[in-house]
Amino acid sequence: MISGILTADRVTKTFSVRRDQDVVAVRDLSLEVSEGEFLCLIGASGCGKSTVLNMFAGFIQPTAGHVLLRGQPITRIEPRCGMVFQSYALFPWKTVRGNVEFGLKMKGVSGAERRRTAERFIEMVKLQGFEDHYPIELSGGMQQRVTLARILAADPEVLLMDEPFAALDAMTRQVMQEELLRIHDQSRKTTLFITHNIDEALILADRIVVMSARPGRVKAILANTLPRPRHVTIQLSHEYARLKAEIWGHVEEEVRKHVESTQYSSGRSD
Repeated sequence: MISGILTADRVTKTFSVRRDQDVVAVRDLSLEVSEGEFLCLIGASGCGKSTVLNMFAGFIQPTAGHVLLRGQPITRIEPRCGMVFQSYALFPWKTVRGNVEFGLKMKGVSGAERRRTAERFIEMVKLQGFEDHYPIELSGGMQQRVTLARILAADPEVLLMDEPFAALDAMTRQVMQEELLRIHDQSRKTTLFITHNIDEALILADRIVVMSARPGRVKAILANTLPRPRHVTIQLSHEYARLKAEIWGHVEEEVRKHVESTQYSSGRSD
C-alpha cells in the first residue's frame, strides 16, 4: 500500500547513448518519501541520483515501474514539485523581487498579492534590503537564496534539490545548510535533496538513502538520530562520528565499484 507523498515503485530507467548501446541508470528502485520529511540521496557519481530527481519532477519518464505523487503517476512536468538546481537559474534582467514574483505572475496572481508574497519569502531567506538588486550584484549564496525564495513563493508541495550548494565555498555552504534547515522548520515542505557530501546529509536529513553504483538501487536507508535543531558544532559529537562512519562504510564500497567500472570501460588497468 502506497503511503508516501512521493513514491518510486520498482523503477528502471534506461538511456540510449548510441544506436547499439543502452545505459541502465536506475534498476528496480523503490523508495518512499513521507509528508514533511527531509530525505537525502547520496552515492557515487553516476549512480542515478539526478535521474531519480528528474523522474519525480516529470522531466523524464521511467522505462519501467512508476513514479507517483500522492499515489498518482507523474506523467509530465509536475508543477507541484519545485526544482532547485546547482546553477542559480535566475533571470539576470530581473531584480530579486522580479525573480521571486515570476512564478506567481505566470499563475495570474495580482500585482499586489505577488508583491506581498514576494516580500514574505524574501524576508524568510533573509534578503530584506536587496529587493531591487540584480543577480549580478549578489554573491553566489545570495543568488541561491533568491532561487529558493522563488520556488517557495510558488508554493509547491515538494522541493527537489539537486546539489544546490555544491558551487558555494565551504563557509557559505555551511551557512546555507543552516538556513535551509530553518526554512524547512518553518515551511515543513517535503524535501528530496541530492548530495555527494556525507556531512551535508547528516546536517540536513531526517533519513539518508545510500544508492548503489550504476545501475542505481537503494543500498541502505539510515535514520538520522542527531537531535534538532542542528548546528555545525554537532559534527563534534560521538553520535555524528558513528553515523558518518556507518554511511561511509556503505558509500566507500560503491565508490570503489564506480572507479573500477570506469577504469575497465576506458581500458585502463592502473
